[in-house]
Amino acid sequence: MGSGPRNFGPDWIHIDGGDYPHLHSTNIVKLPLENESVDLIYSSHVIEYFNREEINTVLREWHRVLRPHAVLRVAVPDFETMAKLYVGGKRSLDSFLGPIFGQMIMANKTIYHRTVYDFVSLKSILEKNGFEGVKRYNWRETDHSYYDDHSQAYLPHMDKQNGTLISLNMECRKC
Repeated sequence: MGSGPRNFGPDWIHIDGGDYPHLHSTNIVKLPLENESVDLIYSSHVIEYFNREEINTVLREWHRVLRPHAVLRVAVPDFETMAKLYVGGKRSLDSFLGPIFGQMIMANKTIYHRTVYDFVSLKSILEKNGFEGVKRYNWRETDHSYYDDHSQAYLPHMDKQNGTLISLNMECRKC
């Protein structure tokens, strides 16, 4: 979900609101997929574009298409980590404007993030929408780790060895 220009290959169904040749659909809210037909949904820095009420509709739709016990993997900007870096004086406010507000051109309009998450708030929303076993995941240990996306967002930028990960990467299973 929200693959953008990244093409993960033929084993993936690519869904994004943009206009890219590899997309199967441009609607991540109403999926053209049968009930319980999907093993994994991966969404990197997408759900924060929906407000706290809208995300419930999105997650219920994703829940619908996942097989029982299938994995939902989501990544969002990690508000708690960014706040600690800011309050601790390690980074200026300018370092966080992109991750917090997320300005992006989508089709003919500019969209922005509509909310932020920390572990507790995202875990609560996922559980409310029928997911269990919510935990953090390590992007290095996934089958999509070789695609550089926002789940690998670090400060300083791209310093994956010494920087601080500012993406909250979580996974859970359909109950």
